Amino acid sequence: MDLSAGNLFASMTVSTVGLGFLMYGKKADRPPQMAAGVLLMVYPYFVEGAAWQYGLAAVVLGGMWLAIRAGW
Repeated sequence: MDLSAGNLFASMTVSTVGLGFLMYGKKADRPPQMAAGVLLMVYPYFVEGAAWQYGLAAVVLGGMWLAIRAGW
């Protein structure tokens, strides 16, 4: 794991957003938000590089948005 400042900040930022979505999804009983929250909290441990982390976060959040628009 890369311990550069940018990577650590990206990991903390993405995981914090994931925690927020997990807490909201659990309280409101919304599966898309819970799933996105778990993914956002877990994948930064396996992905190196801040750009990759932010890019994957955008993909996960886009998938959540599509799931919500589809009526999940």
